[in-house]
Amino acid sequence: MYKEEIQLLLNAEAKAIGSIPVTEEFEKALDLIFEYVHNRKGKLITSGMGKAGQIAVNMATTFSSTGTPSVFLHPSEAQHGDLGVVQENDIMLLISNSGKTREILELVELARRLRPGIQFIVITGNKDSILAAEASACIFTGNPPEVCALGLTPTTSTTTMTVIGDVLVVLMMKRIGFTNHDYALRHHGGYLGDKSRKAAGLTK
Repeated sequence: MYKEEIQLLLNAEAKAIGSIPVTEEFEKALDLIFEYVHNRKGKLITSGMGKAGQIAVNMATTFSSTGTPSVFLHPSEAQHGDLGVVQENDIMLLISNSGKTREILELVELARRLRPGIQFIVITGNKDSILAAEASACIFTGNPPEVCALGLTPTTSTTTMTVIGDVLVVLMMKRIGFTNHDYALRHHGGYLGDKSRKAAGLTK
């Protein structure tokens, strides 16, 4: 009954992914993360509000599990003391489809007040936004139309954000030479832990 509609939705999502602009901003973002996290021994701090925040959480955990220390900072909690997690040589990755999210713009101001030299990587659907202008590297999602029946709910936009995060993670793994052994050291339990230990020739 829904097969045709399902296929249309899948096609729309796939088209949005394929339409993400491949620009030098990806390389800029990777260079920044490598420099601040792997050379200067800081960490990557991700942040976003709402659905974008959930993607930022996923990015932080995925980066951490693949050799790039990262934490998520909730933009609202940052205003109530959690900003203290921001240390010297940290770098921030901020996600906002509109590029106008109030809490994220406030986080930029607060982070700069605490750490004047802090750098920002931004993932957004609005490359002409205030947030984009604050970025040292700004990755544009292509601003695809949402597949939501109302055209409002973050759906296609969050798909592109997630994929951009995956691209950054995979390329960073390659850049730092992340191995099965390294993966196994960070995944003690579960199927992935067992699989990575076997691939690395390790025993429990």
